Formats: sequence, C-alpha cells, structure tokens
Amino acid sequence: MSSLPTQPEPILRIQPMPSDVNMHGDIFGGWIMAQVDIAGGVAAARRAKGRVATVAVNEFVFKHPVLVGDLLSLYAKVVRVGRTSITVAVEVYAERGIPDTQVFRVTEATLTYVCVGEDRRPHPVPAE
Repeated sequence: MSSLPTQPEPILRIQPMPSDVNMHGDIFGGWIMAQVDIAGGVAAARRAKGRVATVAVNEFVFKHPVLVGDLLSLYAKVVRVGRTSITVAVEVYAERGIPDTQVFRVTEATLTYVCVGEDRRPHPVPAE
C-alpha cells in the first residue's frame, strides 16, 4: 500500500465500470493502457502547446489488479523533451474501500509522444 503522490492534482480521474472487466473479473489491462495514454497525451500536449501523437510505449508495469469501483487517479509528468519528442511518466493510483480507504500504486508507464502540426507531420517542440 502507498499514498498518493505529492502532485497537487491528478491529470485524470476515472472509475472503471463492470463493462471494463476481463474474463477473470479484474479491469482489462487494455482499458488501463488507454487511460494512461490519454493522461500522458494531456501532459505532452500541454508541453507541446498543441497536437501530439503517441509513438512509443517505452515501459508499462502492472503492479496490482484494478477492481470495479476503484477510483483511479492518473498523474503524468514530462521527464524528457527532445527536438520533436516528449517523454512522459505516468503513475496510476487506485483508491479502494469506504470508509477505510486504501491507496495502491497499480500501474506505472513511460510513453513517448511526437509533437505534430496540423499536417500531422513532426515539428519541433516549442520552447517553454
């Protein structure tokens, strides 16, 4: 069990539903991956000041199962900026149980996005 990170606000907060489960009754990993990509894309787009496209999932680790009813908080942080690329680290925490809430870091991932223009071709990341 862990506590939520010190970042002030999650970039995304969502609660999985019964339609998101796999054949074992846990939340489907692909659903979690989609939420991580959305959260990472928001952080990358903010840094790019515009459109980005996912080009790589560099690392993805599932640490604990996610259950229906968990409240997921996704935290994203830009960890590297290249000429046209932005690498983002995403951590996912699950809050489980009321009134005795437990917090678990359930997933962590690193993704790379490319900054793209209206023509969807790579272009340099703007200066901050």
